[in-house]
Amino acid sequence: MHSSFWGEYLNCILGFLLILFSSICLVFAGNKGFFLRIQSCPLSLTTVETMNSMLGALIIQIPCCFRSDHERTSMALPCKRARINATMLPSRSEFAQNMLPSIEVLPDECLFEIFRRLPGGKERIFCASVSKKWLMLLSSIRRTELCKIPVLEETDIVSCEEDEDIETDGYLTRSLEGKKATDVRLAAIAVGARGHGGLGKLFIRGSNPIRGVSNIGLSAIARGCPSLKVLSLWNVPSVGDEGLFEIAQECCLLENLNLSHCPSISDKGLVAIAKKCPNLTVLNIESCSKIGDEGIQAAGKFCPRLQSISIKHCPRITDLGVSNLFLLASPVLTKVKLQALSITDLSLAAIGYYGKAITNLILCNLQGVSQRGFLFLVVAQGLQTLVSLTITSCQGITDASLEAIGKGCTNLKQMCVRKCCFVSDKGLVAFAKAAGSLESLQLMECNRVTLLGIIGALSNLRRNLKSLTLKYMGVKDMEMRLPMLAPCDSLRSLSIRLCTGFGSASLALIGKLCPQLQHVDLSGLCGITDAGMLSLFESCKDGLVKLNLSGCFNLTDIVVLALARLHGGTLDMLNLDGCRKITDAGLMAITDNCLLLSDLDVSKCSITDTGIAILSSAEHLSLQVLSLAGCSKVTNKSVPFLRKLGKTLVGLNLQQCNSISSSNVDLLMETLWGCDILF
Repeated sequence: MHSSFWGEYLNCILGFLLILFSSICLVFAGNKGFFLRIQSCPLSLTTVETMNSMLGALIIQIPCCFRSDHERTSMALPCKRARINATMLPSRSEFAQNMLPSIEVLPDECLFEIFRRLPGGKERIFCASVSKKWLMLLSSIRRTELCKIPVLEETDIVSCEEDEDIETDGYLTRSLEGKKATDVRLAAIAVGARGHGGLGKLFIRGSNPIRGVSNIGLSAIARGCPSLKVLSLWNVPSVGDEGLFEIAQECCLLENLNLSHCPSISDKGLVAIAKKCPNLTVLNIESCSKIGDEGIQAAGKFCPRLQSISIKHCPRITDLGVSNLFLLASPVLTKVKLQALSITDLSLAAIGYYGKAITNLILCNLQGVSQRGFLFLVVAQGLQTLVSLTITSCQGITDASLEAIGKGCTNLKQMCVRKCCFVSDKGLVAFAKAAGSLESLQLMECNRVTLLGIIGALSNLRRNLKSLTLKYMGVKDMEMRLPMLAPCDSLRSLSIRLCTGFGSASLALIGKLCPQLQHVDLSGLCGITDAGMLSLFESCKDGLVKLNLSGCFNLTDIVVLALARLHGGTLDMLNLDGCRKITDAGLMAITDNCLLLSDLDVSKCSITDTGIAILSSAEHLSLQVLSLAGCSKVTNKSVPFLRKLGKTLVGLNLQQCNSISSSNVDLLMETLWGCDILF
């Protein structure tokens, strides 16, 4: 009943609009008004009579083939019979055209005028579902071009409140990737989102190789989604400045713009965005070969709320653009990332002098910046608010420049140095002495730093350092007697990953120097043995909470027994992935002592059905995540025990457990409906 009501209503509206723009067969009939004949009319007789009563002077006639004999007689208009000769007979093309539904022969201009007079979002969505042509026409209508059609009170078709569009506040999020990213889909989003709260975020990654996203699709989004606040374009080569012009013109609320691998977008498009979108706060530009100094200068000049900017792999951006960016940038610009740019020491000097509000700074692969550039960065004392600094693959980072950073950035809390081959123990210790407020230190692939440098840094940062991360470091294991050093009581998190030379002796030294550790990650340290781990366990006074020993294949059940005995009361997460010498005995110790354990990974361990049975027997244990991936000795016999453990589990990993049949896994999935099972 409801659908027929809406269908009749929509028919009436379309017919009314057809009359307003009657470009088909309008014939003047003296002083009595107009006469309109609708070929192949889809309107019902009830609709036509209603429209005739509403319009008065306009008379609508449906072809006789749609009427009964009585209707033909009663509603026929008096007219003079036309003389027909051979020259007046319609041609085949005209006859074929007359056979088409009348609205299909209307030019796009007329359809545009009809569609923009549709009363509400629901009607536009219905029409957009008819064909791609109608969809693209509807998506080309700007919001300012929509007409409000008043509804007559006596028709009582729909209330004015129901007919209005929903106010757009931009809470919808849409994402298109790969082959799904086409102009047609963007047009559908533009038409559909308008009636459902408005589009707030749009992410486009990749493009259909045949019907990819172009300026047409982006223009449809701009015209139909004025509430857009976040736009991300990644690898869309067919989108150029024209699309950004439309976004700038219509989407004035834009706050976040991400342009990545967009070779057709130039400075003109970015300048238009900067001038028309004053609310822009985040700007990311990556691998856009046509964007240069003019574009980023405009962002600094016309975007008073710009808080974060990231520029990567843009060869046309030089010192001039970067310097003017920070010269003109707003005082709220706090996050900056510069990567693989053709800039020199001049740009870093500008950052050090004008970047007084910067709190987070990332500098990556700046081959044109020398040691002098990093000295300029801090000599102006402009980075007093800097909290986090990341430097990767910069040849200008040496012992001297690292020490200068420690002295110049007095409020620095987080420091990350990656792939800086000129940093040695001397520079690291000097930096640690100067950066007294540092809380987090990350060193990755700095192969000139040895164990002595790490211990010296820990000793000098003992008051505030909370986290230390070492990854891919060339530290070699060594036994040494160190002078009495004050312990680093503030350190809570230690991560030493994939440092193949790091062994038990080094681990014992670190353990003695850091007695308050709670989170330890030693994944990939194949050189450590039971002796080193026992020394670390004995040094930790407050109890370990999280321990990751994945890839430490030399460890045995002795380590698990000591861990359960000394830290079972605090341990929450334990990862033993790849520790092949761990057996059911270790699992038994965990069951008896680890009361708070919620996450256990024993993948590729020598665990059997007996160990799973023991684990399931502990009533005090409330495991939430259990991983048994690659445990070939776990068979179908463990299924009942896993079902018992599943009362608390939310995640179970049974991948590469070849001794468990798929039918039993299906049974587990049916039983443990609240648990995500990987198989």
